[in-house]
Amino acid sequence: MATIKIPTPLRTYTGGSAEISVNGDTVGAALSDLVKQHPDLRPHLYNGDELRNFVNVFIGDEDIRYRDGLDTSLEPGDSLRIIPSIAGGSAA
Repeated sequence: MATIKIPTPLRTYTGGSAEISVNGDTVGAALSDLVKQHPDLRPHLYNGDELRNFVNVFIGDEDIRYRDGLDTSLEPGDSLRIIPSIAGGSAA
């Protein structure tokens, strides 16, 4: 079993939980289990069946995009982090 750390802005959709235990042999399976447990997260993480571009997922300090993406294998006890990109602002 792996865990996923939930960023503060998304904790509203997990009942306030900062960390969720999930099942799955890959990052994609773990995220599927996460949204199965907390369906209100789905529109914030996915666009259809694809992970949204601004959603970054890390195993430890490593971005899954530089591994096998959602097919990245997980070991029991792995800790995933969801880190939403932040953009915007103005040059006022």
